[in-house]
Amino acid sequence: MKRAQFEDDSLTRPAVRGCDVVANLEHFAIITYAIPPERLRPHVHPRFDIDCITNGEGHQRALISMVPFEDQDFHFVGCPWAQFRFGQTNYRAYVIDRETGQRAVWFFGTTLDSWTVNIPRHLWKLPWYPGRIRFDCAFDLEENRYTRYSMTTSSDWAPVEVEVKDTGKPVTQLDGFEDIESGLFIVTHPLGGYFHSRDGHLGAYHVWHDRLCCTGARLTHARIALFERLGLATYEEQQHPHSVLLQHRTEFTIYLPPKRL
Repeated sequence: MKRAQFEDDSLTRPAVRGCDVVANLEHFAIITYAIPPERLRPHVHPRFDIDCITNGEGHQRALISMVPFEDQDFHFVGCPWAQFRFGQTNYRAYVIDRETGQRAVWFFGTTLDSWTVNIPRHLWKLPWYPGRIRFDCAFDLEENRYTRYSMTTSSDWAPVEVEVKDTGKPVTQLDGFEDIESGLFIVTHPLGGYFHSRDGHLGAYHVWHDRLCCTGARLTHARIALFERLGLATYEEQQHPHSVLLQHRTEFTIYLPPKRL
């Protein structure tokens, strides 16, 4: 895997318009698995190469992540008084766009715990699905770590059970990467994403957020039905993630509308 690093262009927020969205996210986690790339290939559009690492045993591995968080004050830039709070979980894989050479993520879909899921689902045909998401978390401000972190999702599309233990310590190593900056940039800072819309078209979107300051965590339990159903990672394999990263709070900007390619 080629070295990657944080640069000014990725850390500079593009201008926003009234239709763009800003939200503070809490309980932000990135739970990542390293899997054989042939499992992932059938689920990703042929325009994209699979971005692989080489693990400690010398095998090529693709990376997939489940990313749960709670939107605290989701609002459009043009009407900041209309705010929403809800749980959300994104499911993604790390890819390289053959046309541009840029790294990005491929989205399998999103679960949203709000009636507003109907807007992206029907207006833009995004692969977003309803679900009842519950966080059971406690964050110690003095220790700067979670003393409790678990989340569950009740959903026909992607039910979930996850529990992790926060170390409270910065991440200093990620398996398969040349250095920690490369790993953190690729795993935590993908700003462009692609997806298959619900009517079969290739779509794209763009987000921005500042550099994350994650702590490392240890997984104690995971049952991620979507990864099992898609043949990406069995429930047994899900007990052994590549990495678990936690961020108590961060702000995201989502640029709308998504594009149809």
